[in-house]
Amino acid sequence: MANILVTGGAGYIGSHTSKQLAASGHTPIVYDNLANGHRDAVRWEPFEAGDITDGARLREVIGLHKPQAAIHFAGLIEVGISVVDPAAFYDTNVNGSLTLLRALVDAGVGSVVFSSTAAVYGQPQSVPIPEDAPSAPINPYGETKRAVEAMLGYFAAAHGLRYAALRYFNAAGADPEGDLGERHDPESHLIPLVLFAALGQRPHIDVYGTDYPTPDGTAVRDYAHVCDLSSAHVAALDYLAASPEPLIANLGTGAGYSVRQVVETCRRITQRNIPSQDAPRRAGDSPELVAAVDRARERIGWRAQMSDLDTIVATAWAWHRAQAGE
Repeated sequence: MANILVTGGAGYIGSHTSKQLAASGHTPIVYDNLANGHRDAVRWEPFEAGDITDGARLREVIGLHKPQAAIHFAGLIEVGISVVDPAAFYDTNVNGSLTLLRALVDAGVGSVVFSSTAAVYGQPQSVPIPEDAPSAPINPYGETKRAVEAMLGYFAAAHGLRYAALRYFNAAGADPEGDLGERHDPESHLIPLVLFAALGQRPHIDVYGTDYPTPDGTAVRDYAHVCDLSSAHVAALDYLAASPEPLIANLGTGAGYSVRQVVETCRRITQRNIPSQDAPRRAGDSPELVAAVDRARERIGWRAQMSDLDTIVATAWAWHRAQAGE
């Protein structure tokens, strides 16, 4: 099996993927500056502290561990912050990715799996959204991810780099064994925010927009369990080891849940009163974002296995309760 460089491997999806890599016989080499990741989430692998924009440190780590491939999670993800501080996102997400790709190519590392996003689609013209839908991001976060996808294509043409860009819709849930879960600061994702309200850590949950053209008027999103996303990265590595063809694939379930459905499921699973209040729509939010998922199934044999809403909420609830000391 192989050493795999995992940038951002102390973060939410990165740590779950590192655990999956170790279970598959690989040795994940976690590279993280711990600005958003957590040192205690690095348990199955060597840890190397470093920033994604630090080319000298990247080269040092790559030279030491000689990875066969890389999975690139490191980056900034908060859409709202990207609007008010776009420079930080271009520096970390674009310049950092360029620094990484240069280091990989110079060291002869031939494959990289990139953590991309459905935000590259912007406001979709139809759902489910296929991978060949127009790429028209509506915020700097999505723009930086689109820029890196383009960069990967050019590096592939110039240097023979094999790559996969996996476009997540909504990552959710937690490791069912209780080792890992979702910890963002600030937290902006719906399910943990609802569970914080269930734990009494926030007074209520805001439901942004109740007049969308959806069955119950609230926004609909496609949620994929973080362990399903992790398995997709391992499958993408196997794909790249066997094929020179690049892969751009959505990761989702092909079905969506509304905000009200999520809140009601959390109430049922937790058996807690979760106050909610209606709020105006947020600028830029789409009524419905659901993935077309045929390509991932056909190209890498991947299908979500744990992404029913009950499993997502139950695993997340167990994690957050444990963190709260319940």
